[in-house]
Amino acid sequence: MQLLTDEVCRTLPRLGERNGDDVAVVKFFTPDSSWTWYVSEFDGDDILYGLVDGFEVEFGTFSLKELQAVRGPLGLPIERDVSFTPIPLDQLYRELRGMRAIR
Repeated sequence: MQLLTDEVCRTLPRLGERNGDDVAVVKFFTPDSSWTWYVSEFDGDDILYGLVDGFEVEFGTFSLKELQAVRGPLGLPIERDVSFTPIPLDQLYRELRGMRAIR
């Protein structure tokens, strides 16, 4: 699966153009582990910005090329959730942090 198609790239704001209303537009996940990346911006080449739900829930940048190279414990590549509905990053952050508090 191609993680970022041209169509998907057109929906992503350029990196650094955040205006306070950040929205997770794209969701990547490892089908054989628990890591998830929510993308809100893209530099057009390699660097993405968004929310990562891995060991912790945190905001930051990550590399598209590295995501494309990663394989999970069973050797499966990262995939894009084609049915993902965009959601404000702050709302997503609160929801993910709340779910961790329950565990």
